[in-house]
Amino acid sequence: MARIRSIAEGTQKIRAHDSEVDCFYNVLDEDDLRLLHLTTFGSDYRKSKPKSSQSIQIDRDMAVQLIEVLLKAFPDILPAAKAARPNTPHNSDHESSEGESPIFQSLLRELGIAG
Repeated sequence: MARIRSIAEGTQKIRAHDSEVDCFYNVLDEDDLRLLHLTTFGSDYRKSKPKSSQSIQIDRDMAVQLIEVLLKAFPDILPAAKAARPNTPHNSDHESSEGESPIFQSLLRELGIAG
């Protein structure tokens, strides 16, 4: 149960997991800090009743990095993400992409958030 401070490509040998779990999310606003809180719950094979298994929190800077990783891993998701975006007026919080990475700036342009 922790806040993610970095994200980088790993080198460990991995394989697909055999089981699936459910994940709930919450948005936490505390002291001018917004966090996305993700909690997973034990698999269907767990012997005890379902309970929180792991939780992570992501701040805005980490969200930007995670979006970049997602676009790198799944380059074809951008049209679906654009279609799923609610039709809302321009949000002034997102108008400035100065200092953001080129991938993130491209994403903002594709989603119609930045010029």
